[in-house]
Amino acid sequence: MPRSATTADVFNAVAEPRRREILGLLARGERSVNDVAGSLRVNQPQASKHLKVLKEVGLVRMRGSGQQRLYSLNAAALKPIHDWVMTFAQFWGECYDRLDEYLQELQEQEKRHAQQK
Repeated sequence: MPRSATTADVFNAVAEPRRREILGLLARGERSVNDVAGSLRVNQPQASKHLKVLKEVGLVRMRGSGQQRLYSLNAAALKPIHDWVMTFAQFWGECYDRLDEYLQELQEQEKRHAQQK
């Protein structure tokens, strides 16, 4: 059975570390494929391949400028990832609350220990 494509949606597209690096670069501004390739120290065909995947899932936009193709981030397309991560916000909030309580207990113990000396 053939393996399914790993680039069918935003989640799968950003699963590849190099693509996340590209998104980070584009978050700072529009870039050409050669700029992306140079910044990531990969060859132009590799950068183009990754940019194509990101474009197909809507994470980047491309516009022509003369003979250059300029790519920019479409941050709105990251919303499904944001929404999914936010389902864990309550969990993390509870973990931080427990950690805060634990740290307060440690500080109180330290104060009591210092007073006993």
